[in-house]
Amino acid sequence: MVLRIQAFISLLLVSITVAVVGGIPISDVTQAIQEGMGGTLGYIAIVVGIGTMLGEIIQVSGGAQKIAETVLKAFGESKSQWALAAIGLIVAIPVFFEVALILFIPLIYDMTKKTGRSILYYGIPMVGGIAVAHAFIPPTPGPVAVASLIGADLGWVILIGVVSGIPAAAVGGVYFGKFIAKKIHRGVPEYMELDIPEPEDGGARQTPSFGMVISIIALPLVLILMNTASDVLLAEGVAFREWMGLMGHPFTALLLATLLAFYYLGIRLGFTAAEIQKVATRSMEPVGIIILVTGAGGAFGQILISTGVGDALVALMENTNMPVILFAFLVASVVRVSQGSATVAMVTAAGLVAPVVDAGGYSAPLLGCITIAIACGGTVLSHVNDSGFWLVNQYMGLTEKETLQSWTVMETIIGVTGLAVALVIGSFL
Repeated sequence: MVLRIQAFISLLLVSITVAVVGGIPISDVTQAIQEGMGGTLGYIAIVVGIGTMLGEIIQVSGGAQKIAETVLKAFGESKSQWALAAIGLIVAIPVFFEVALILFIPLIYDMTKKTGRSILYYGIPMVGGIAVAHAFIPPTPGPVAVASLIGADLGWVILIGVVSGIPAAAVGGVYFGKFIAKKIHRGVPEYMELDIPEPEDGGARQTPSFGMVISIIALPLVLILMNTASDVLLAEGVAFREWMGLMGHPFTALLLATLLAFYYLGIRLGFTAAEIQKVATRSMEPVGIIILVTGAGGAFGQILISTGVGDALVALMENTNMPVILFAFLVASVVRVSQGSATVAMVTAAGLVAPVVDAGGYSAPLLGCITIAIACGGTVLSHVNDSGFWLVNQYMGLTEKETLQSWTVMETIIGVTGLAVALVIGSFL
């Protein structure tokens, strides 16, 4: 924060420094960093890469807009906040926070102008749902990276993420949105009026059905959950369990959903093969830095383990008798406040907590709770060093003080609510 060094470079510099100070032989420092980064990216790069392509085709086909229209129609104006939270929660599973926000902010503007309510009345539920999906539910990079680093099963992460995320979105998004809209009244920012895209009225391509889009989004989640269930319910060597191990692995599940999306949301709707290839290629452009930062976080985690910092953390937790779920949350919260990025905070915290997890020998469901606790810590107290803070600030026309009063408080409520649910679940495991 002081030197304004980019996160990827900063993590590498810190990894080298800690390695040298921590006593790793000079000749082994670069090899340790390489192993830590390679071990992380072998899993992360594939999941994020495929998931990004899936999100892009859902966006450009009009699938995301179809979800918004259908859900709003089903809920009606009186329950529009619940509809917006649901839209954010569903759509942000396959797309990044920034994409989901930019995609649906015109909908928020339209509803604000029609009703005359504060933009926060509609905006906070929407970004609350998006924030929950971004932090809690794979295949977004944060929870995927944490699960990889601490050895959590992605099926349990999805299950506990959904169970924790729904009340978090309700409390932080819907209920807090109603409250803060009475305190801060803002209309559509004047400088955004001309940027609202007009709906297409009669293009050459059809829009996908709601059922089709939801089915494609749900398919990888269902396959991953079925894989987890088969591991629990079936004995080793059973053919179905082995096949589900393949089909329910995140690589295969996401790849299958993406191929189906290319056909049903692409070819069937009038896209040419060349256009689909262009969409898929374009989707990869913004994820490079996410993959690199995640890999560097993995390298940092490996250095912490190699130098014995992890053992010191294990001893610290044993001395404090703090529940591992709460400990993981606090570590992620400190990193989040310090450097801003939720994904970086989650990855860094996972590296710090991994030795504690390894020493504890925790069950698969409890590892899922720990993953979500880290996600909650990486969500709270978003402030001026977080890009999400400034996106909400600009798109909703808020002052910095108003953004702290609305967005920052919302993020903190989401994180604390999710933590409370994870603690309750963890207490039974």
